[in-house]
Amino acid sequence: MPYTMLTHLNYSVWATAKLSEIIETADESILKKEAASSFPTIEKTILHIWDAELVWLKRLQGESLSDWPSNSFDGDRETLIAGWIDNCIALKDFVESKGEDFLTSTISYKNMEGKPYSNTVEEILYHVVNHGTFHRGQIVTQLRANGITELGINEQSSSTDLITYLRAVTT
Repeated sequence: MPYTMLTHLNYSVWATAKLSEIIETADESILKKEAASSFPTIEKTILHIWDAELVWLKRLQGESLSDWPSNSFDGDRETLIAGWIDNCIALKDFVESKGEDFLTSTISYKNMEGKPYSNTVEEILYHVVNHGTFHRGQIVTQLRANGITELGINEQSSSTDLITYLRAVTT
C-alpha cells in the first residue's frame, strides 16, 4: 500500500484516539497536574494541539484567526477530548474532500502576528501531523509522571507509533 497524505492524516486521527482512550479512563485530576514540559499540564498540551490543528485547518480553508481558540475553552474532560478528536477528523475530512491536486497547491496565510507566509498544502500537513506527534509524546511523558505507566495491554494498543498504525491497518 503506498504511503499517502491521507494515510498520514488517518494515522494522526488514530493516534489521537488511542491516547484519548487512556486519558478517558484516568483520574480526571491528572489533566491539571503540572509536570515539566512545553506546556505545564496535559489539558494545556491537548488544547495546544487542538489550537494548532484548528488554526491550520482554517488557513487551509482560506481564513485567518487572530486569537487562539482555546483562550475561551472552559469545558470538562469529555468536551476536551471530543473537541480534540473531532477537529483532527475535520482536518482529515477537509483534505480528503479536496482531492490530490490540492496537496501540491500553495497557500498564502498570515501567522498570528500578521506576518505573511506561503507553503504548499503538503508541507503544512506534514508539519501539522509531526507537531501533533511531538506533543502526544509529551502527553505520554506527563501521564507517566502522574503514575500512569501502563499505556495498553498489548503492542497494538500500547503504542501510538506510526509503524504500529501501519501494522494495524495492513494486517
